[in-house]
Amino acid sequence: MRKTLPGRKIVAVGSLVALLAATTAAPALAVTKPGDEVDKALKTLVQDGVPGAQATVTSASGRTWSEREGVGNIETRTPFPRGSKFRAGSVTKTFVAVVVLQLVADGKVRLDTPIDRYLPGLVRGNGNDGTQITVRQLLQHTSGLHDFSRDIDIDEWRHRGAEPEELMAIALAQGPLFDPGKGWSYSNTNYIVAGMLIEKLTRRSVSDEIDARIVKPLGLRDTYLPPRDDERLPHPHARGYTPRDTGLVDFTELDPSAAWTSGGLVSTGEDLNRFFAALTGGRLLHRPQQAEMQRTMPVNLGVPGAEYGLGIVSVPLSCGGTFWGHRGSVPGFTTLSGAIPHGKQVNVVLNQDPLPGKASKDLFTAVDTGFCAS
Repeated sequence: MRKTLPGRKIVAVGSLVALLAATTAAPALAVTKPGDEVDKALKTLVQDGVPGAQATVTSASGRTWSEREGVGNIETRTPFPRGSKFRAGSVTKTFVAVVVLQLVADGKVRLDTPIDRYLPGLVRGNGNDGTQITVRQLLQHTSGLHDFSRDIDIDEWRHRGAEPEELMAIALAQGPLFDPGKGWSYSNTNYIVAGMLIEKLTRRSVSDEIDARIVKPLGLRDTYLPPRDDERLPHPHARGYTPRDTGLVDFTELDPSAAWTSGGLVSTGEDLNRFFAALTGGRLLHRPQQAEMQRTMPVNLGVPGAEYGLGIVSVPLSCGGTFWGHRGSVPGFTTLSGAIPHGKQVNVVLNQDPLPGKASKDLFTAVDTGFCAS
């Protein structure tokens, strides 16, 4: 078990009351710390077959600690590096939704206006109709648009990259899954459209908008949306792996533009904790837009009671209450991040995607443990 806390040596982690029996007649009971419980959950993930795992937990007071298990490189057997940078996958969607909702507050877009009003002719063909799909439906995955990522061979596209128009063409070659607003289906295509919407309304890149509206105001040091052809992760970082018939393949380097605003973000556990703390604490959105983001609907995410809002998920906790966050999966890395409003923030990242066996369930358990161990 390896523990890190910036600026000082760890003596005890968190605020869980130790169970002590200090008498000469009886032995002392074992001291239990929240880090021990989180570390146990990470060990389970490594036993599931994941190369390595890192948890970053930030208390309501802003104190951050981390736990690491397994390895960051299966060849050298070196540990997950402290402060590891990683591909955050679909956590990107929460950032994009925040920017769109800020534009709503600015009066530049309306949630219940069809996307065709802003991007005429973009969503058209094979039964797809942008005049019937609203901005809200895109952000909440109720548009019915086919998910382009289901039709991409990642081995072929890994170093190729893509323009948003190419990704849209792949999606629109298929008909809709259902009429807009009549169902729910997670689709990366929705957030490619959202990214194109941001660029149309602001006349700036999504990367610049995320940087100006979120990264700089919050002082996020290691978060950015990389451009096409920027395949390398900054140091330090774990190597990211994807399973193949021959074993795990190193997928650390890849062109992020094939995911773009649906999953291309690079970040760290500490940055994502700070982001979700600010978001759930009302520091990024005005109250009306915050309320819209948190208008949820029940969805099947493999977690009982989970509900999806606008680019954010509410997940019940075993100790009561819920946390707000998002999962991210991109070849090489899987992460789950979130926060309790005005409370704790937790990120767990694994250097593998897709995950083996029951690791998806154990990932949620690890995050739940991070929130509930106190």
